[in-house]
Amino acid sequence: MRQDVEIPYQETLIKWLHLSSIPRFGVASLTKLSQKLACQAHDLLCMGQGELLQAGLNSKQVECIQHPDQKGIQRSLDWLGCNKNSFILHYEDPRYPALLKEISSPPLLLFGYGDPQKLSNLQIAMVGSRNPSLNGKANAKLFAQQLGLAGWTITSGLALGIDGFSHQGALAAKAITIAVLGTGIDTVYPKRHQQLAENILAAGGVIVSEFAPLTPARPENFPRRNRIISGLSLGTLVVEAALKSGSLITARYATEQNRDVFAIPGNINNPLSKGCHYLIQQGAKLVTEFADINEEFSHLEFNTNVTNENKIQKKCTQSLATERLLDSVDFEATPLDIVVERSGMPASEVMSQLLEYELRGLVVAVSGGYIKLGEK
Repeated sequence: MRQDVEIPYQETLIKWLHLSSIPRFGVASLTKLSQKLACQAHDLLCMGQGELLQAGLNSKQVECIQHPDQKGIQRSLDWLGCNKNSFILHYEDPRYPALLKEISSPPLLLFGYGDPQKLSNLQIAMVGSRNPSLNGKANAKLFAQQLGLAGWTITSGLALGIDGFSHQGALAAKAITIAVLGTGIDTVYPKRHQQLAENILAAGGVIVSEFAPLTPARPENFPRRNRIISGLSLGTLVVEAALKSGSLITARYATEQNRDVFAIPGNINNPLSKGCHYLIQQGAKLVTEFADINEEFSHLEFNTNVTNENKIQKKCTQSLATERLLDSVDFEATPLDIVVERSGMPASEVMSQLLEYELRGLVVAVSGGYIKLGEK
């Protein structure tokens, strides 16, 4: 009597690495062929040229199947073997995030560092400009921190600007944050975010990419990775974005994936607010605080104490400080000397009170002075 023997994990992984190297061949193609030929995914690798051509594959794809890139496959296996904190998930791996499987073009493979189980956490994607305003930076950190405290995992792309500040806000809340790369998994881009990447992993986060080790930074790969950022997440928050930007590409992916899109409004004269205003006009939800996002997911359990704590902190702060001082700080960066002049208070008292405001979450210190964060 025949007994089925489970294929060893590495042998299965080699087959998936082989499949992932086929040009213009993804999950949709694989599923279609498997159904048409009534076979398992890896059975395609054993078929003859004529059968593969008849099934609809082109000559380049057939060539890749019959002559696999052994060096590339071995390079990925070597990377996996040399890093204790690394993983490779294929599409049929039980740890592959279920939410990502729902999108139209999920990656065949996910390379990563960290605990792959956390890819199934409840996630909110946060994206925005690579050159944000001071207000945009403050909002990214504030929303990421408060969403993280409420129980969300914050997912972004490790890029300069809003991405980086979103990861930092999550880390400040001691929340899990996930970075999706547009380069090979072994390459942090931009390089200046190397320390941020290390901080993410040290805090229990995950770094993931669909691109194998040594894949260079190609411009076309960054928009492509955006579908993974939105695909891992229940919703996408656009903090600040121009009309033509990668952030709006991510928002479009989220809409196509039937996920929620949120946008923070801004100054009508700020070109980096135009993308958010456009999204709001197209049906994205306007948000002014993290609770606006949570109320869309009332069926999920979150740390509601965060909202109550914010209200209590604000009440305590207002009892300790004058409204005149708070009114002296704008929603755009306000220099310290302007705050002193407007309030009519001694500089030492202003600085002391602004520090108290900052600790309470009413203002944030930026390079140009202070920004009022508004009602909580």
